[in-house]
Amino acid sequence: MSNFFTDNKDLQYTLNNLDLEEVVKLRENNYKEAEQFDYAPENLEDALDSYTRVLTEVGYVAGERIEPRARDIDQDGGPTFKDGVVTNHPLTMKNLEDLKNADVNGVMLPRQYGGLNFPVTIYTMMTEMVSRADASLQNLFGLQDIAETISEFGNEEQKQKYLPRFSSGEADGSMDLTEPDSGSDLQSVRLKATYDSKKDQWYLNGMKRFITNGCSKVHLVLARSEEGTVDGRGLSMFICEACPELVVRRIEDKLGIHGVATCELQYNNVPAELCGLRRRGLTKYVMSLMNGARVAISAQALGIAEAAFREAKKYAEEREQFRKSIDHFAPVYQMLTDMKMKIVATRALLYETTKVVDLRNDYTHIVNHSDRKDVTPEIRKKQKTYSKLAAVLTPMSKALATEVANQVAYDGLQIHGGTGYMRDFNAERFYRDARITNIYEGTTQLQRVAAIGGIVQRTLDPMMDEFSSLPYQGKLKRLSEKAAKMREQSREAVKFTAGKEQEYHELMTKNLVSMETNAFVSYLLLRDAVKSPEREIFAERFILDAVPEQERLYNVATSGDLTLIDDHKDIVDY
Repeated sequence: MSNFFTDNKDLQYTLNNLDLEEVVKLRENNYKEAEQFDYAPENLEDALDSYTRVLTEVGYVAGERIEPRARDIDQDGGPTFKDGVVTNHPLTMKNLEDLKNADVNGVMLPRQYGGLNFPVTIYTMMTEMVSRADASLQNLFGLQDIAETISEFGNEEQKQKYLPRFSSGEADGSMDLTEPDSGSDLQSVRLKATYDSKKDQWYLNGMKRFITNGCSKVHLVLARSEEGTVDGRGLSMFICEACPELVVRRIEDKLGIHGVATCELQYNNVPAELCGLRRRGLTKYVMSLMNGARVAISAQALGIAEAAFREAKKYAEEREQFRKSIDHFAPVYQMLTDMKMKIVATRALLYETTKVVDLRNDYTHIVNHSDRKDVTPEIRKKQKTYSKLAAVLTPMSKALATEVANQVAYDGLQIHGGTGYMRDFNAERFYRDARITNIYEGTTQLQRVAAIGGIVQRTLDPMMDEFSSLPYQGKLKRLSEKAAKMREQSREAVKFTAGKEQEYHELMTKNLVSMETNAFVSYLLLRDAVKSPEREIFAERFILDAVPEQERLYNVATSGDLTLIDDHKDIVDY
């Protein structure tokens, strides 16, 4: 029997050792939820037991039901499109039914709307397992962020109308942001929202493109509500439902992620309702939605990497050349070691990030939805602190996870050799599916731009101060000294580039983000090694590999060689 939770020691370690006490206490309103709902936890131990049971159930569904169907869905091409109607693959429908029966369609939604009220951290673990089974399906399962957005920013009538439908699995959703000419530049969105005062009704007109699950029943739509505006301040968020006026023009023929429809949509006077306040669509609501999407895609990438690694390891153990299995050849087991190390490091960063996101979300909810007298200065301070931390960690996590997924999938295919290039094996599917992760919901390049502000401001320093003061002994002490040097190199490089031309600073953004990531992840792995001696090997391998890379990045960033700018242009233009 295959269970993607119980067979993953690292994921179980993460759940058991990530300090979620404050997260759960906030989520459960100091455990007062138990007074209203008999299935709500009464304490932290009770909550962790509930999380474990649900994760085990999802792990079973992922391993026993979803994964065996993934290749057929991919090779059949997934959903079909005819006469404006999108029809999901029959096996995809079975997968959705299995998840519905597991009661995980409203994982993070409040219990009064039929949800489980679980933290982002636990939902992300589910997302990772579903993605390991079938990355395409995560693009349906992962759209629960849409319901979360309505829950946080919608009015009570909208919550009552939509959230129970999401929780029960009756409704699915899509976030309709991208347009043919806007891409990542969401400030330039042109889809028009017009208010009819006589009917007290909004109407949407325009086009959207590259919309995941654009055939959904419920749509969150970013539209221009303010006449004469051209920037993000003229955009609002709307909710609309599938109707004859909302036309699916076509579905995209993609390289990978075949199991979900990516649609081009045409809005022909589609009735809609405003979600939240006017003018806040991009500046507040979409930014919140995109932060959730960064975490979800990080988990999707990690799930693909886990699947690719396991498939490569299995193949290497079974494939014989020169009278022994190829996992006994140094070049192969070195590749497998690198793959595993990158996955463990990525998981450490991702779930530290989700914990911060949980705290940011919960304290923000308290600030936005409590009486002013109940919001203490301490709560406001924590809300501000965790918001800043999340703003740097979420793009750092997505940049690392998605680049790692691509590298692991690439190496997994390489270990398979010629057979990996054939569709008889899953390796080529992982390779294709991984490729989109560092493109959609913000490219790696945009993630670095998003992270650099927090790195320049040294937002992560208090956390690294805490990690650096842990009681390291022996080998861990020596490794902590190397981590401290990497951290200092990161700080010095930031300081050096800050005094240079803006173009030079921008050119070094990749180096600066990579250096901060190396230092921060080193401390996360050292922290884990203090808790569990068996984790020491991961800290050692990561840090010893990172030190020479850090040195190279530091030397380039602090070279002050302004000719690099012209050299880049000359090379490109040659």
